Amino acid sequence: MDFAGKTIWITGAASGMGRALALALSPYKGRLILSDRDAAGLAAVAAEVRQAGAQTEEVALDMADSTAIAQSAQQILAKGFRIDALYHFAGISQRSFVHETPLENDRRIMEVNFFGVVALTKALLPHMLANGGGQLAAASSLVGKFGFPYRSAYAASKHALHGFFESLAVENHTNNIRVSMLIGGRIQTNISKFAINKEGREHGQMDPGQANGISAEKAAQQILRGLKKERAEIPVGGSELLILKIRRFFPALHRRIVRKIKPM
Repeated sequence: MDFAGKTIWITGAASGMGRALALALSPYKGRLILSDRDAAGLAAVAAEVRQAGAQTEEVALDMADSTAIAQSAQQILAKGFRIDALYHFAGISQRSFVHETPLENDRRIMEVNFFGVVALTKALLPHMLANGGGQLAAASSLVGKFGFPYRSAYAASKHALHGFFESLAVENHTNNIRVSMLIGGRIQTNISKFAINKEGREHGQMDPGQANGISAEKAAQQILRGLKKERAEIPVGGSELLILKIRRFFPALHRRIVRKIKPM
């Protein structure tokens, strides 16, 4: 993937990895379509991106609203832009046990993390196919590869993304559609602060493990290197990524480790 002069849509662009990747892509002097539900934060990031050399389009967008997603995609495409890549970072996490999590919380998380991602992808995929291909990337997580305490709905939503995008990639390999799943570990973002508890309210604090993770800027550089090489899976984080190898080669040990994790 050569980013120079490309038009790239980034969701969840107002903060965290979405913001960091937008800034990392700015020197390539393409056009970045930035979307987030935080309109004020989005405007601030767009200003930084323009100062760094890229053009921007801002789309205030709630990923839980599939109708608005489809309308926004139509409006952007109506401007005549060729979308070369779509990178998904918008999402919400969870802090509650399975037995205490109301079903509406599970649905809310799936709506944002899975159906919103699917809706925007489907809105842009025919355009990419008509223009000879494109690149798709979606932020997953270590818990997109295995279950984890206090994260049942979040883990389920990320597992679902893997199934969806792996199927999409297989179907469209000969159509020059390249897909990357971003396997995030401990990264200093606000996702734990905005995670919802059993009452559906924000968790309001950063988890200790996350606070000691790598910066969003370092994560963006790892992601950028992986996207350049069009890797199917891009691990993002530090030493905690070792758990992926433990799960693969020592599954019984992995289960024992995960059972001992204290929920946060």
